[in-house]
Amino acid sequence: METTRHFTATTYIVNDGATALHEHGRLGIRLPPGGHVDRDELPHEAARREVREETGALARLAADRADVETPNGRPLPEPAHLMLHDINVHPDGSVGHQHIDHLYYARVPSRDIDPLGDNEADADAWTWYTADQLAAGEFDADVVALGREAIAVVGDAD
Repeated sequence: METTRHFTATTYIVNDGATALHEHGRLGIRLPPGGHVDRDELPHEAARREVREETGALARLAADRADVETPNGRPLPEPAHLMLHDINVHPDGSVGHQHIDHLYYARVPSRDIDPLGDNEADADAWTWYTADQLAAGEFDADVVALGREAIAVVGDAD
């Protein structure tokens, strides 16, 4: 069976030592902004777009660019991590759908949440969490580790 793969972008946004997560309606877990990379955009552009649609915030990525000169290209902002997520696993153990997720960290200018996109979670579905609150909360282990890392990385960029 062939596995379908989609490129996605996820961004842990940080403001004043905390990151924002929302309750994902279908999955029932808390997650940062993210979604599919559109055909006409690059992963870092999708990361900023998803933040804008889901929270209304303008994100400034904390992403390095390779210092490489090339006549036919240019370096892109590098994600903090590349992740492969199995989205639907069949009873026989085969995977029919995966996300290749470009995971970024970003600073936002305030904690105001005002979603702009259609069908986005309401502002009251979002909560800001400090590193200590993430560690003490009931979140998936990857959300805790990546959220805490985002807070540390963006905090160090000040």
